[in-house]
Amino acid sequence: MLTLTDKAAGKIVSLLQGESKSTEEWGLRVAVEGGGCSGLSYRLDITKERPGDHIVAHGGSKLFIDARSLIYVNGSEVDYSDALTGAGFVVRNPQQKSSCGCGSSFSV
Repeated sequence: MLTLTDKAAGKIVSLLQGESKSTEEWGLRVAVEGGGCSGLSYRLDITKERPGDHIVAHGGSKLFIDARSLIYVNGSEVDYSDALTGAGFVVRNPQQKSSCGCGSSFSV
């Protein structure tokens, strides 16, 4: 399963509150799609739960992931980084074998 850091959970709650969306119904979706120079890429969206989703709840927030994507990210940690080079959610995936130079795609 996935884990969610305290910082990522806090950012999800903050984003939802900023959009006046309920933390009971809404959360961050982590999906894996084909594409990019390394073959796979992450897609992160604020969305509602869908039938069949796996749910990770932490710190008042929820992380949604479909069964197909879970195969590629099982064991990963979702964090939030606000570094000088850019802010955003980061997926630390122990299954990742390589990534492209720009970091937008990966392979397992």
